[in-house]
Amino acid sequence: MGSDTNQKRSHALADVRNIGVIAHIDAGKTTVSERLLYFSGEIHKMGEVHEGCATMDWMPQERERGITITSAAITYEWVPVGTSSGTQINMIDTPGHVDFTVEVERSLRVLDGAIGVFCAVGGVQPQSETVWRQANRYNVPRIAFVNKMDRMGADFERVVAEIKTRLKCNAVPIQAPIGSGAKGTSEESFEGVVDLIGMREVRFDKDGVVAASLCDAGVAQQRRYTLIESLADADDEFAELYLSGAEVSGDAIHAALRRATIAGKIVPVLCGSALKNAGIQPLLDAVVRYLPSPLDRGKITGENPKTGGQESRDSDDDAPLAGLVFKVAADAFSGRLLFVRVYSGVLRKGANIWNPRLKTRERIGRLIRMHSDSQIETDAIYSGEIGVIAGATKFATGDTFCAEQAPIALDRMEFPEPVMFMAVEPKSRADKDKVEAALKTLADEDPTCQVRIDAETGQTILSGMGELHLEILRDRLQREFKAPMNAGKPAVSYYETVTGEAEGRHTFDREIGGKRQAATVELRVRAGERGKGNHIEVKPAKNTIPPEFTEAVERGVEDAIVTGVLARLPMRDVCVRVTGGGAPDADSATETAFRTAAIMAFREAAQAAAPELLEPIMKVELTTPPEFTGDLMGDLNARRGQVREMAMRGDTQIVTATVPLAELFGYSTAIRSLSRGRASYSMEPELLAVAPKQVKDKILQS
Repeated sequence: MGSDTNQKRSHALADVRNIGVIAHIDAGKTTVSERLLYFSGEIHKMGEVHEGCATMDWMPQERERGITITSAAITYEWVPVGTSSGTQINMIDTPGHVDFTVEVERSLRVLDGAIGVFCAVGGVQPQSETVWRQANRYNVPRIAFVNKMDRMGADFERVVAEIKTRLKCNAVPIQAPIGSGAKGTSEESFEGVVDLIGMREVRFDKDGVVAASLCDAGVAQQRRYTLIESLADADDEFAELYLSGAEVSGDAIHAALRRATIAGKIVPVLCGSALKNAGIQPLLDAVVRYLPSPLDRGKITGENPKTGGQESRDSDDDAPLAGLVFKVAADAFSGRLLFVRVYSGVLRKGANIWNPRLKTRERIGRLIRMHSDSQIETDAIYSGEIGVIAGATKFATGDTFCAEQAPIALDRMEFPEPVMFMAVEPKSRADKDKVEAALKTLADEDPTCQVRIDAETGQTILSGMGELHLEILRDRLQREFKAPMNAGKPAVSYYETVTGEAEGRHTFDREIGGKRQAATVELRVRAGERGKGNHIEVKPAKNTIPPEFTEAVERGVEDAIVTGVLARLPMRDVCVRVTGGGAPDADSATETAFRTAAIMAFREAAQAAAPELLEPIMKVELTTPPEFTGDLMGDLNARRGQVREMAMRGDTQIVTATVPLAELFGYSTAIRSLSRGRASYSMEPELLAVAPKQVKDKILQS
């Protein structure tokens, strides 16, 4: 572990970029990240994903499987050619597998810009759409990099067209490929790119060394006109220059591209081959030129926890401290690590920070800057920067930290519900405490990893986002936490809901410990909007439920929602309004009485509100040679699948369908058999839908 005791900023706020690298699995995202680090000089030897030694994939499970599982943070500097000052780039490499989409979600929440990586052969794939929607949710400006241009079947123009149509964004190429993937060429190798702004041919050797020369006009000139016209449509200032007939300089194009990219009106598209070290330096230049600094993103807004009014903070070291905990991780040497983004003020070692959710303060012991899994201690993390607080215990993922004298609560993150679960148990009684502690740590780190005790069987249930997610969690329990345990087979996580509306009223009146405890709760339960989650409103009629017991009533409703009414499964998309209640006298009113009355009143109302089971539905994209389409479609129908779209991509058939997750166990084996190993698929959670009667009856009888 190193140290950095420099008390001053290393770079001005305008020269800071907080970026993420997002993509579908196997688009080459981690290889792109590795090359960005190498050509910036941050690392001196490139690690390869297929060799299990990539810098950003540091977990043993990542290196064994050749995939990214957890987002890794790193800070480096890039000095563009022809400039004297560098730009500080705080970069997060995110996973591409759908099971770990939460890592993308919480990273994009705190980033100012992103590089979307696309495979030149595969184009826009299902997880590409998912991460793009996540970036849209947080209004994150993006640039696109079409990778693997050296692959047979690479088609730059097709991928750009797919980005426009499937992602519904204004993708504008600022480069054109030379060689493979370029329209009208028959070369089998990717040689370089045409820089459409500078009108130069840029070629790369095997070591990534750049050789540039002026390019011929013709096709390149026409593409440059298209770029300029797109900019004129997106940026008023550039449109005035263009329509005036004046010569459009490269600097004017760069400035307009920056404005349009930050405004979300344009996505500049570049291309290259990360594995062959081609196209990386221009990509780094584009990050600096077009993606925003914290200053460009403007004020951060939140709620004043004392007044309920809106608050805002400038990206300024002199402003009151405000930041967000976007990730929690456990480290064998440093303990609990909080990954944080500082939006305003300066986070200093030894200072106190305030948690507006818990209304508690905590003193900062150590501050760290991350280099993947390496750590460099520092005395301060400045506004606009990303870093780590070591050892803090009173903060969780999504919590705000701020100055106690100037409190602000930033918007919390929303995470998807788990779709699969498995039962786990310690191998012996002696291992019980170790397993429980390990499960608690995993749930603390990962909001989509949930642990609960089944009320009927007493089993510990571990829930996650898919088979791979559960496999990784189980592997970490045994290898990282040394927690000996047995695990059952993964199964689908069903939920309960209501489809109607009903009222419930229950009076709890019992003598406990020689004292009468009595309370009545009245409430109404109705179906909420699908996918919007549960909503509880405790607003009883005036002078019914004493204010000091409203929290107990709310906890009772929350407990009842967790256990459901059909098969003791958690409930989703349920709206509850507590309308009344009370106690016969002040002496008999207790928290236990109100909480229990709320539980029973909810169950009564939910039973009468047409309860149903919800099952997870997956969006499946099949890629197959056309001759196998019929057999694969028949198999989809047999799995209760519904085909949404069919399209040809080159000489390959793409089938998009929705299929219940319960029907997809063993699907990879089935499609290999039906297509003689030539078809492939990917899937992601789509929604929770009411299960058919036969499925409901089967679950209730099991």
